[in-house]
Amino acid sequence: MKPEDVAQYLQDHPQFFNEYADLLADIHIPGLHDDKVVSINERQVASLRERNRVLQDKLLELISFGEENDAIGEKMHRLTIALLSVSNMSEFFNALYFSLREDFAVPLVAMRLWNISCSDQEHVEFTPASQDVHIIAESLSQPYCGNHIADEIQCWFGEGAEHLNSFSMIPLNTTQTIGLLVLGSPDAERFYPEMGTLYLKRLGELACTTIARYDLAETASSEVTQDHVTNEQ
Repeated sequence: MKPEDVAQYLQDHPQFFNEYADLLADIHIPGLHDDKVVSINERQVASLRERNRVLQDKLLELISFGEENDAIGEKMHRLTIALLSVSNMSEFFNALYFSLREDFAVPLVAMRLWNISCSDQEHVEFTPASQDVHIIAESLSQPYCGNHIADEIQCWFGEGAEHLNSFSMIPLNTTQTIGLLVLGSPDAERFYPEMGTLYLKRLGELACTTIARYDLAETASSEVTQDHVTNEQ
């Protein structure tokens, strides 16, 4: 008879130890963590304690994740409020970068925008990006996290680029791709390939929604002006 057969028999006949109760006192087995021989009752207690410890560790881990998510959620809420209050692109860039730096502890942030019709385009964020960068942004179905980015994108960080070891690239999409938001950190483990990207995706959505307000406003203003000119003619 194999050990598996014995185990299966005991599972199939739970009344066995009721019928042979003396065995519970007579059977002795090795302890969990040493060579000490203990009774089956002591072994059961030790096993239950070990299982309880594992469950407690798992519970503490879940509580830690919950607290971390609550903290991130609060930061995202503050950023949302800040972006709702901005009235131009300069305020948008300042509010976004301040939040990422102070609230989320991201030391360096870079962004490039295109396919936007707003007139307030004197900012470095509107510096033309190459077609390769456009293709990279359009190919991202979700934020990228890792240790490598294209040299052109890394150059957006200026002198601080040489100290960065991990990055997150967040595509900015409305009805089309309008840009790329890139976060950089000297910590090689800050943005790693296996990390969750839910909040990074929401960050991109917040940025796009704010940008679209000005893009739409410029488009509407242009249409009104064109209608006015047409009517005068």
